[in-house]
Amino acid sequence: MIPRHLTLKNFLSYRETSLNFAGLHSACICGPNGSGKSSLLEAISWVVWGNSRAATEEDLIHIGEIEMQVDFVFISYGILYRIIRNRRRNQSGNLEFQVATNSQQVIEQNQIAQFRVLTERGMRATQQKIHQALKLDYDTFINSAYLRQGRADEFMLKRPTERKEILANLLKLNEYETLSERAKDLSKQYRGQLEGLQDTLQGIETQLQQREMIAQEIRQLERDFQHLETLQNTEQAQLQALQAQHHERQTWLQLRDQEQQRYQALFQEHQRWHQELQISQQQWSELQTFLEREPEIHAHYGQFQKLQATEEILSKQATLYQDITTQVQHLHNQQQQHVYTLQQQIQKVTARLEGLDQQESECTEALQQQSEVGEGLTQLQAARDRLNHLDQLHLQVTPLLQQRQQLEVQINQFQARYQARLGEVSGLIQQLHQKLQEKSRLQRRFQDISKRIVELEQKRTYHQQVLEKGQERRSFMDSLNHRQQDYEAQLAELNQKIALLEAPTRKHSDGATPLVIPQCPLCDRPLDDHHLRLVIRKHHHQQKSIRDQVWVINEQLAASEQEIQVLRDEYRSLERDLSHYDTWREQRGEIQAQLTALEQQNLQLNHLKSEAATLVQDLQTGAYAPELHRDLQAVDQQLQALNYHEQTHALARNEEKRWRWAEIKHSHLREAQAKLSRIQSQKPDLEMQLANLQNQLTRLQTDSELQQERVQLQQQLQQINYSLEEHNQIRTALRQAQPILAQVEKLKMARQDCPSLEQRVREIQQVIQGRSKDLQQVQSQIQHLAARLHQTPNPTTQLQTLEQQIHQRRSQMDRILHRFGSLKQQQTHLDQLQEDLQARQGQLNTIRRQLRIYQELAQAFGKNGIQALMIENVLPQLEAESNHILARLSANQLHVQFVTQKTGRSNRSSKKTAKLIDTLEILIADPQGTRPYETYSGGEAFRINFAIRLALAKLLAQRAGAALQLLIIDEGFGTQDQEGCDRLIAAINAISDDFSCILTVTHIPYLKEAFQARIEVQKTTQGSQLSLSV
Repeated sequence: MIPRHLTLKNFLSYRETSLNFAGLHSACICGPNGSGKSSLLEAISWVVWGNSRAATEEDLIHIGEIEMQVDFVFISYGILYRIIRNRRRNQSGNLEFQVATNSQQVIEQNQIAQFRVLTERGMRATQQKIHQALKLDYDTFINSAYLRQGRADEFMLKRPTERKEILANLLKLNEYETLSERAKDLSKQYRGQLEGLQDTLQGIETQLQQREMIAQEIRQLERDFQHLETLQNTEQAQLQALQAQHHERQTWLQLRDQEQQRYQALFQEHQRWHQELQISQQQWSELQTFLEREPEIHAHYGQFQKLQATEEILSKQATLYQDITTQVQHLHNQQQQHVYTLQQQIQKVTARLEGLDQQESECTEALQQQSEVGEGLTQLQAARDRLNHLDQLHLQVTPLLQQRQQLEVQINQFQARYQARLGEVSGLIQQLHQKLQEKSRLQRRFQDISKRIVELEQKRTYHQQVLEKGQERRSFMDSLNHRQQDYEAQLAELNQKIALLEAPTRKHSDGATPLVIPQCPLCDRPLDDHHLRLVIRKHHHQQKSIRDQVWVINEQLAASEQEIQVLRDEYRSLERDLSHYDTWREQRGEIQAQLTALEQQNLQLNHLKSEAATLVQDLQTGAYAPELHRDLQAVDQQLQALNYHEQTHALARNEEKRWRWAEIKHSHLREAQAKLSRIQSQKPDLEMQLANLQNQLTRLQTDSELQQERVQLQQQLQQINYSLEEHNQIRTALRQAQPILAQVEKLKMARQDCPSLEQRVREIQQVIQGRSKDLQQVQSQIQHLAARLHQTPNPTTQLQTLEQQIHQRRSQMDRILHRFGSLKQQQTHLDQLQEDLQARQGQLNTIRRQLRIYQELAQAFGKNGIQALMIENVLPQLEAESNHILARLSANQLHVQFVTQKTGRSNRSSKKTAKLIDTLEILIADPQGTRPYETYSGGEAFRINFAIRLALAKLLAQRAGAALQLLIIDEGFGTQDQEGCDRLIAAINAISDDFSCILTVTHIPYLKEAFQARIEVQKTTQGSQLSLSV
């Protein structure tokens, strides 16, 4: 585990802080006592494993706060992970586990991490997933990689057996323990299979004892079946003779029925031909009647043809009349268009003449004002001289006015900037006020969601309990089903035994001995009547007892099934409720981020209010742009010296404008004189043009080519003499005479159909004569068949009686065959059981061999097997590495020895005999000899602990299992002198290449200066603060 980034909120002495570990290899966490150095490391252990030195998690929350949160990003086995754990007072905590989808890019190229959620449904399941990713639990961590404050000697103070367990966990020997447990489970399974197989073999041997009795019964059944088969053959021959007689009679009956049906069909066909003859004769008569009207139809058809010829002539006249009418209308339209054009031209010329008359009158009136215009020109020249003098002054004043205007613009711009900034700040203040109004709503929403999450977490616990309860009920039902199957097998065996015991002692017809002699199912000895009844009664009692047990099991199964159904419904309901758990957690995270943003906005609001007050004061006092105000005052003084007034200049311009009309009037008089000359020259031409246009209009209306052509066309219309009314009358008469066409066509068809219809009548008469002869022949055949049936007797009664006898005989044979098949099946089953017995005996030997193998594996993988052997192999390496580090720390004065076995005493006899006991004791030697660990001073004890812990961490880093990439040393240096501290620092530097990150916690200034990278912790009124120096 390599730390990457740590963020704390309200954790112990920290309010809000974060620390980036990127690029740190060996770093010192330094600061005064109580500043929060160890709290930083406690945050890592709490966020990853949920454990800390505090008695309860609520003691970790910063005083005065209600919630804490730790966000930890780290690298494990080349993958970037993130853990977020938080806790509120009086509520359960939350745990989120995430993995980066772009770990390689983040680690190698320092890109932004993109995380994917790995959180499970419960905190326990999520914590288990974290353990699987790290391959390291909390106890192993604090006893190897974390020298925690006040617990550096924890590994040494553990009991020898506990030390051995910790070492076994670090070496991943628990996998061998898992293999041992699996071997034990498999040996238990094989033992169960062995016992079950032995019971099965015993049952098979019991069933095989019935083989001889079944063979005897099979032979007796074969003899009975042969006797019945002989009787059956005789009766079958009689049945065949009667069936032949019955078949012959049925044949005559069928022939008679067929002839009767044929007679009926011929009779119906004879009647149908009579009806068709009547219809054909009627049609022939109607055609003859219609043919008699032929002269009348031809006369009407002649009239129709005359009307049709007249209508064709009138249609041609109508087409010609319409064409001439169209031409007349077209000529009329052209004449009207020419008339309209001439009228428009006349109107334009008339309008121009009227306009010239009016202009001539206006020009004459304007020329009468020449004297008044001369006086106005004199006043205009005087006003222009005054205006030129003022213009010269204006040229001198204009630059000063422009400078003054620029200064005013700049001053106004400064004022506008202040006012704009004030408006912007006021707007931001208003926006922040509106956003901060949402804080109470968000807090209430956050509390509501947190309550919902707490309720859902309680439901998750109940959900797990329901699941476990359902699994327990299902396991109970499985055991009931196994018991039921056992009882049913016992019932089947009892039923078979009872059937054998209750078999009736039948006798042959000649009084021979019984076919079956009852035997004891246990000893196979013959039973007399008294013992037979006792055995049968005992078996019936066992049968009833087992049936009662089966009934009880069925009741329990039904109850369990109902209970499982209730649990299943409850489970589904909880599943539906818990489906929104992740959504609520995401919403809570979003709201929490919004609340954090609101806190930052509140600080921004206070800053904006202070800035707004400063802006208002400057605007009220005018304390902005002082240099521009001084320049404006100097320009005003220059303008006063020139004594230029824009009002006087404006009055002079107005006076000049007031007399400017004289100049305009003078120009108008010259234009009026020229215009009057032009008008007098244009009027004669326009008057002549108007007279010509009026003459053209008169000729067009009376004597033009269009008028002459129009008259000719009207004369042609009168010559055609077309009448639309007469044409419509002819059309109506033609439509009314239209049906005569259908009668003419019908007359043609009648001439064609009449001969063929007459021939059809003669053919039908011939057919009727042939059908009458066929009816006579069929009636004669029916009478012959009736006579034959009277001569043949009906054997139905004899057949029924004989068939009943054969059926009864066949039933007896079927019962014998059924029993024979059942016995054969039992015999085949027993043969298979014999083969199965041999196969199961081989299987029994295999299971015994597997059982022996897994028992040996369970012992080999156990603590006293491979695990003990691996610890024995690892301890020399650990001891050598510990002594190597301890020699550097103590100048070769201290030596450590690991002892895995010691001699004990046995109380089994009066003599005390020695025996070996497994242990993991640590012996410490110095120049004075071997002494207990408790007798060493604080500095020496720390050196010993430090050496063993570093050796253990280095050993784990060399192994491919739970590789430790992080080493944390929390305090412990206070018991060392300067020489001991130098040795500790040298030891840390010696093993630094084996770890990706080493963190050392101390408050000693001398050790602080020995590290290049330092994380300094200072405690302030706002909580502990961090500063990183590299």
